[in-house]
Order: sequence, then C-alpha cells, then structure tokens
Amino acid sequence: MALQSLSALVTQLASQPIIFVGGKGGVGKTTTAAALASHYAAMQKKTLVVSTDPAHSLGDVLNVTLNDEKTAVTPYLDALELNPDVIVDAHFAQVERTIRGYANPDMMPKIREHLRLSKSAPGAQEAAMLESMCQHLVTAVDAGYDHIVFDTAPTGHTLRLLVLPEMMGAWTDGLLAQQRRQAKLRSAATSLDRNTDDKRYEGYKNKVNNPFAKHRPDRWEQAVSVLEQRKQLFRETGALLHDHKQTAIVLVMTADVLPLAETKRTVEQLEESKLNPAAIVVNQLITPVQTDAFWRKRADRQQQLMHDIEKSFGSYPIYPIYLQQTDVRGSDALGKLLQ
Repeated sequence: MALQSLSALVTQLASQPIIFVGGKGGVGKTTTAAALASHYAAMQKKTLVVSTDPAHSLGDVLNVTLNDEKTAVTPYLDALELNPDVIVDAHFAQVERTIRGYANPDMMPKIREHLRLSKSAPGAQEAAMLESMCQHLVTAVDAGYDHIVFDTAPTGHTLRLLVLPEMMGAWTDGLLAQQRRQAKLRSAATSLDRNTDDKRYEGYKNKVNNPFAKHRPDRWEQAVSVLEQRKQLFRETGALLHDHKQTAIVLVMTADVLPLAETKRTVEQLEESKLNPAAIVVNQLITPVQTDAFWRKRADRQQQLMHDIEKSFGSYPIYPIYLQQTDVRGSDALGKLLQ
C-alpha cells in the first residue's frame, strides 16, 4: 500500500474512539499520540490522552505538568500520566484490605511484610498498571469521550498490556473456581461438625431459626466480590480491544534497521492475537532532496529502507512524518503536525 498523507490518518481513525500508539523506544510514540489527541481536540472532539509509559514525556510534549489525575490541557483535551509507584501502592493497599476481611489478625504483620516484598516481584508493577489502564479505559468510555488515546510503553510492554486482559481474566476464573471448591469443602466440614456436636448444632439451629440473629457473611464473600469485579473489568476491556470498530492500534517506527525488525515482530505477534494494527507511522523522515552530502546520504538510506517497509507492511496504511526543524511542543503545534 502506497504512502498516505497524515490528514488521511486522522480521517481513518476518526470513527475509532480508542487508539493505542506503540512502538520501539525513542521513535516518537508520545509525539504521535499527543498530536492525534491534540488534533481531535482542536476539532472540538472531547479527547483524553493517557501515558502508560513509566518513562513519562507526555507532559513535556504537551508543555504542561501532568500526574495520575486528569488535567485539562484545553477545553476539549484532558491528559494524565499513570504513575507506576502510586498505582502499585494503591493496588497492594486494596489487596491488604481484602485479605484483612478474612485473615487471622495475628497473621497480618507477616502478610503485610509479604505484600511489601511482593511489590518488587516480577510482573507486580505490570499487573497493577494493567488494572489501572483497564479502569481508566472503561471509565473514559462511560464518560463519553469521543477519543481516548494511549501513549504506551515500548513495544514489549505494549504487547503484554494488550493481551493481558484475556490472560488475567482466565487467571481470575481459576481463583474463583478454587474458591468455589473450598466453599464446598467448608460446607461439608460444617455439616459434619453439626452432626457430631449436638450442642453446636442446636445452637446453630436456634440461630438460624431466630429472625433477629445477626447475619455474619461468609469470610470469603469480600474476596470473591473483588475477583468478580476484576473479572468483569478485564472482560469489558478485552471486548473493547478486540472490537476493530472501537479500537485502533497505531505502530510508530523510524526508517532504521532495528525499528523495522522490531515492528515486523510486533505485527506478527499482534496478528497472532487477532489485534491487527490499523496503521504504521514512519517518523523522522528526511526530505529526499538534500544539498549537504551527509544529509543526502541519510535520506538515500531512508528511502532504501522505505522500500523494505512498504514491502513488509504492504497490507497496512503507511503514514510518513518528516523531521521538523524545531521541537514540536504544545497542543497547538502538535495538532497542526497532522494537517
């Protein structure tokens, strides 16, 4: 498929409210995500741009100070940067509250120590970030944003974020199944106790027959409720991600050997997960006509690689962004980049 104008990219994505922008580190994901969000906001479309990259630069590109709370950049553009440390602390605080509901109080000091050490465990930050991302996505959809643009972490993290909702949903199903088995065993053990201890049984029967007896909920109910909520959250997110009418994945690369190789692998993995990208953006291209020998050689090399890029991704729209003379910062300048 031949190279297309950037205005065509805006038109292509206009009907898809959720846009994930991913790619190798340093290729311009943040600038592309911020440019898309700023352009739609300039068209008076209510837009939210979210950075999930721990090495945040979204605020720098937009020329505003951002944190993990929504900040109004313009009347139509909101932005936030998900802070991994804050998210992990909140995630484990929720886990502790859930455990406290049914654990022996004497065990809580050891449990807190275990949770503290678990914050540094492989995947802990990723799981917490995933749940936060899913929550922000579902909440933003419910809030009626016309566009929700995610500036994601480098490619490997992006892929895991896109496929984890399905994996986490299956993992939650396993926990719930285990809980149901334990509930049956507890029920059987309770019945046995009632039959072998007449006094306990009579006391239990009197309590059941007493309509004024205080109800004591099962100690696992709170944990099950949390798991069910997470399962529903991952289910909703997974449905949104796999709905091509709702979600578009835009991969950003430069015309260099390493980004080309990584983008090839990313496209293959996305296709295996039935999450085909909607478009490829080739950033930092040099205008072919150059008088300086160095820049002419660089431009010629890029043009050679562009042939490989068009051949490798021939079934996807490819959009070029040419190298700018100055840094593009602020929502006004970013919005104009895609005109």
